[in-house]
Amino acid sequence: MTRALIVVDVQNDFCEGGSLPVAGGAAVAASISAAIAGGPWDHVVATQDHHVDPGAHFAASPDYVDTWPSHCVVGTGGIEFHPSLDTSRVEAVFEKGAFAAAYSGFEGASDGVGLADWLRARNVTSVDVVGIATDHCVRATALDAVREGFVTTVLLDLTAGVAPATTEKALVTLREAGVNLVGEPIVAGS
Repeated sequence: MTRALIVVDVQNDFCEGGSLPVAGGAAVAASISAAIAGGPWDHVVATQDHHVDPGAHFAASPDYVDTWPSHCVVGTGGIEFHPSLDTSRVEAVFEKGAFAAAYSGFEGASDGVGLADWLRARNVTSVDVVGIATDHCVRATALDAVREGFVTTVLLDLTAGVAPATTEKALVTLREAGVNLVGEPIVAGS
């Protein structure tokens, strides 16, 4: 069985000090780096919010459900990976959301190749998903991984969630979809 790690959106804007910060984001970045250093993965990839003009995804008065403050805009420091994330083993970065909302890494591409095709070309059958935020992009990426036929595990100790209620709802949805959940997520306010 060939196994890959998918690191979801560990970017400056989603960590403390960013435009759309998730509490614990910086700690998750450092923890993911430590896991990668000694990890069992055959391949490591990352996803990256990569907004040019995502239309209604950004709003001056966001509802934090479908609309959000401006974040991860191309040409800003917010789009960059957090400095505590060691990207030396990352083989490909899948950029998503240039002109529309995109939550799942499977909506992204690296050099024109989608994530599912990239993984299949390397005979990957199992993926572990980590990153930010448990209740949004990690959830969407894990759900799409299962839909694409990969044995999928979310390593919750290496994720950060926005809020307790939305994180718990995401965990229920993931369990029901057949995603394996290991550990406990970092969640603001819990």
